[in-house]
Amino acid sequence: MFTGIISSIGKVSSLQKFSGDIRMGIIANDLGFHDLPLGDSVACSGVCLTVIEINENTFFVDVSRETLSLTTTGLWKIGERINLEKAMQASDRFGGHIVSGHVDGMGEITERRKDARSEWLRVRAPSDLAKYIARKGSITVDGTSLTINRVDGNEFELNIIPQTLTHTVIDDYREGTLVNLEVDLVARYLERLLLGDSAAEQYEDGGFRSQSEISGFKG
Repeated sequence: MFTGIISSIGKVSSLQKFSGDIRMGIIANDLGFHDLPLGDSVACSGVCLTVIEINENTFFVDVSRETLSLTTTGLWKIGERINLEKAMQASDRFGGHIVSGHVDGMGEITERRKDARSEWLRVRAPSDLAKYIARKGSITVDGTSLTINRVDGNEFELNIIPQTLTHTVIDDYREGTLVNLEVDLVARYLERLLLGDSAAEQYEDGGFRSQSEISGFKG
């Protein structure tokens, strides 16, 4: 479990392919390895990955084909800057919101401009995530906990203050940049809870019915 408060910026240092998946090395000079045992989790630009090896200032993770296909990890190259956050401890301060490190989809930066001392961003999310995105709600963008200012269909707007801009990879974003999105965990569980007993209903093709389909809502 994470909070969406980025503790360090790392860089991809190596990419070793194994039958379709990848072993990735990440340089993390400021992350602190004293409390990072093997097998622990690190959120890498929002993707929860398991530490399998540590060598001086670098840790290594295995990235599965599933993760490579559903997140921006499949696009990373050597030298890529990524946000890092170690898994939270029970005694940690809860500075952001509940973040699982399980990416729901990839979004795209569609606009960026100055807004006083902040940066204004517009992000397009996959259409099936729009129902979880609410004005003044929380969303995780590349592992960073952010507040949504405005929603327009499946697009939402953010204001990034200078502190966040300089301590995350957000300053690297340009129009067309793809980012990892994780919606509010509570919203996902609430939707499932509202299905009640019908949550177990299944289509012949193996898919499950949504709340709108069960209630007959066509949109």
